[in-house]
Amino acid sequence: MLTLKTSDLSAVQLQDYLQYAIAPRPICFASTVDSEGNVNLSPFSFFNMFSTKPPICIFSPARRVRDNTTKHTLENVLQVKECVINIVNYDMVQQMSLASTEYAKGVNEFEKAGFTMLKSEIVSPPRVAEAPVQFECIVNEVIPLGENHGAGNLILAEIKLIHINEEILDENEKIDQQKIDLVARLGGDWYCRVTSENLFKVAKPLTTLGIGIDSLPKSVRLSKVLTGNDLGKLGNVEKLPNIDEVDAIINLPAVKEVLDATIGDASNRERELHELAKSFIANENIELALKIVLI
Repeated sequence: MLTLKTSDLSAVQLQDYLQYAIAPRPICFASTVDSEGNVNLSPFSFFNMFSTKPPICIFSPARRVRDNTTKHTLENVLQVKECVINIVNYDMVQQMSLASTEYAKGVNEFEKAGFTMLKSEIVSPPRVAEAPVQFECIVNEVIPLGENHGAGNLILAEIKLIHINEEILDENEKIDQQKIDLVARLGGDWYCRVTSENLFKVAKPLTTLGIGIDSLPKSVRLSKVLTGNDLGKLGNVEKLPNIDEVDAIINLPAVKEVLDATIGDASNRERELHELAKSFIANENIELALKIVLI
């Protein structure tokens, strides 16, 4: 394993390793205004939500690694403590990237990137009409993290109004993760797109207390068939089945077929049972899979 001491790396090297490893990152497409009312629009991938009540997002316009200068967005929020955080989806990603061009102060990136300015209701900066979600925010605090090249400036933005394009809502008026078609930032020129083909769910252990992988038999934990993800699902069940429950599945056709075919062959029996269990895990039949590996 390559081990690097951060103090030995240049700002460019450090940025490269961090941005490729800490990804994907959501994109804050921030619109701001200066004290004279000049509009700025710029994307930042140092961004996320950090509180629900109050609803706080933080994004960070870092000092430029190249020459240590600061960005117009930072200068603007120090003058006018308001912003709109526009969420970026695939339909607008190329225009969003164009808006990141380092235009001179006073140049309106809405116009350069071809976006539509939509008047906000309670803050001065306009919204991006094309964005599927827009947050009108008050800037509570700006926290500088240093004076070096690449040092961040944390902008703590409290969301006051949320605007959502109704086309991305489901029948319960909740945001449909498949319809919103989000994009996220990776390292270098790389982005990723959240499509229905690459979405998956992971059951949250919020109301149940999973038994944990350490409660599984050693032969299961060290399985050459089951992956860490498979074991994680097995460890998320609330309790191990008892002997009677395990015995009750022995005559299931798929199980019986494996047992009959591996009489006297313990090694292959374990492997084939684990492969059978893996197929049930893939179909989210976790309880049956757990009983199979316990045979």
